[in-house]
Amino acid sequence: SAGDARAWIARLKALPAYYDAHIANARRGARSGFTQPHPTTLQVLERARAAAALKPDEDPLLAPLMKLPAGLPETDRNALLEEARGVLRDQVRPARARFVTFLETEYLPAARPSLAARSLPNGEAYYRWLVADHTTTNLTPDQIHQVGLDEVARIRREMEAVMAETGFKGDFAAFLAMLRSDPRFYAASREELLEKASRIAKRIDNELPAWFATLPRLTYGVRPVPAEIEATYTTGRYFGGSAARGVAGGYMVNTSRLDQRPLYELPALTLHEAVPGHHLQIALAEEAQSVPDFRRNADVTAYTEGWGLYAEKLGGEMGIYRDPWERFGRLSYEMWRACRLVADTGIHWKSWSLDQARTCFAQNSALSPLNIEVELARYVSWPGQALAYKIGEMRIVALREAARRELGERFDIRRFHDAVLLAGPLPLDMLEARIRDWTEAERRGN
Repeated sequence: SAGDARAWIARLKALPAYYDAHIANARRGARSGFTQPHPTTLQVLERARAAAALKPDEDPLLAPLMKLPAGLPETDRNALLEEARGVLRDQVRPARARFVTFLETEYLPAARPSLAARSLPNGEAYYRWLVADHTTTNLTPDQIHQVGLDEVARIRREMEAVMAETGFKGDFAAFLAMLRSDPRFYAASREELLEKASRIAKRIDNELPAWFATLPRLTYGVRPVPAEIEATYTTGRYFGGSAARGVAGGYMVNTSRLDQRPLYELPALTLHEAVPGHHLQIALAEEAQSVPDFRRNADVTAYTEGWGLYAEKLGGEMGIYRDPWERFGRLSYEMWRACRLVADTGIHWKSWSLDQARTCFAQNSALSPLNIEVELARYVSWPGQALAYKIGEMRIVALREAARRELGERFDIRRFHDAVLLAGPLPLDMLEARIRDWTEAERRGN
């Protein structure tokens, strides 16, 4: 509506202050020695320069105003569009240019040479805090590193067993090389990749009622990652929706670099990002009326990403993986998250180089070289976050098995999933307490 358009223009007018606030905060970091590593800063500078070079008519921020309703008088439509162009030209572009200048002249010279968060001022305490914050546990960096090594060894054994099922003649390294290069495992077009992702999504939808007692009302769609960000974006992501605003959730599939997007990984990706992973969990949380608003929208990484990885594992029980290739793809994705435990703690606690961190992914997973590099850059710039996935998934699996042992024939997987999901995201100790109480109530027949 015209009101929506004016609200959007007001947000555009607020952007210069947003840039200036970030510059002030980053300048404080440069003064105190609390900065990002040099490689990360170069990547940010590259993106900042690209944004600053955009002409107003090319700017994605103008896109919402291209969808004004047909009933709006043309004079009003033109006036709104021209006002937005003026804001982008006279306010946003200068703010972006200031950001580029700041990065070039002040921040880049102050960027730290070390990749390790431990090298920051008070960095040891800082990284310990990040580990606790993202995993919601009391595990130490060394303990998590060892968990990662143990999980890598376990998953590798499972991967080798599945490799044997395929009848491949050769060693593990040769098998990975074949998976990364054989054209039968790759889509021939962007549309084919989207269609295959959509087909998998509907196959999963078909199985959900057998595994979940409560399903969200909000639907989701399968969409391509926007072209403006696809080059440096992850292979897939979930964008939240809103029933109140009339917007479906979005399972975003990166359709660039098709030779880096193997189809044998697509079922696991879909299970994680769409259903029963992020869409199902987030939509149910948003629709939960029995909990406060902050609980419905909490971002507890160990819970949300732990659930996403649990959903990949659950897909095996649901019958989503149809052949050894797809089962290997699922294990490769689990290996990816196990290697995160090794690489994140390796980089930020043990001061590993990127080559050392890269080894786990390259030698143990079928991840494409592009995805490995995108992921490593992410771990360097966002210490601790990558630890949450495997730690959260392992706790959910452990809680499920404990409840199954306690309840025996009384155990109902649909009710267990309700117990995990319907209170919104929780720190892992609170989730454990909730499942413990639920198990006792189920045992008593309440």
